[in-house]
Amino acid sequence: MDLWRTVAVLFRRWYITIPAFVATLGLTAAAYSVVPLQYQSGSVLVLTTPLRGGTESTQPSQPNAATNPLTNFDQSLALTASIVIQQLSSAETASQLGIRPGDTTSYTVNNGSSNPELLQSGPFIFVTGTGPTPQAAQDITRKVSAMATRVLASRQDELKAPASTHIELQQVVTPTSGQPLLGSPMRVAAAAGALAGLATLAAVYGFESLMNHRRRRRTTWRQDDAPDHPAPGPARAGSPAPPGPADSLHLVDVAPASER
Repeated sequence: MDLWRTVAVLFRRWYITIPAFVATLGLTAAAYSVVPLQYQSGSVLVLTTPLRGGTESTQPSQPNAATNPLTNFDQSLALTASIVIQQLSSAETASQLGIRPGDTTSYTVNNGSSNPELLQSGPFIFVTGTGPTPQAAQDITRKVSAMATRVLASRQDELKAPASTHIELQQVVTPTSGQPLLGSPMRVAAAAGALAGLATLAAVYGFESLMNHRRRRRTTWRQDDAPDHPAPGPARAGSPAPPGPADSLHLVDVAPASER
């Protein structure tokens, strides 16, 4: 019932609805064009153990057995990945990569989850770069991936770990070409369209309410200006006519002489 009543009001006030609808389309298009289009690139890295494991033999004649890194994943790799992710996500690292607050180019590093408590769930590192052009997005992704390798090597050097035991960082997915992100402009355009639509409904219903109020006031004024008793109309058949001047004179003439 309310839906059809709303439709009826919109059709009745078409001279407001149509211009407002055109203005809504223009505002939506303007909002979509104003928001700059962003592009996104991504890469996937994985930490692996060295071929001979995480220990170095002190007896060269009895080296440790070689192990396939892809069959030797353990919790230490997830912990190391978490350390690398935390350092790459710091403001100092972003500054070293040339990222300043407010730049249109940015990046994120995680292991598939943005929750810091879940960073130790695996040895994978996901790098996502965003930029105003496809090349800018791919470049920042490539820089962050290279920075991850340097951060990992620096951490192990600081701990004085033997070179033969260093964890390695393999690139599973190379930085992809930048793909356009249509979500942000479309969200802004949808928000602008929704606000303009609400403003249209408010304008139509406000004008409708004003017209109804003025109509009720005119009706009240007409009722107040009307007389309390209706004006006399023509005499109906069988009803006595009101006395006139001639009847008054006749009454005076027929009065008794003693009363004169």
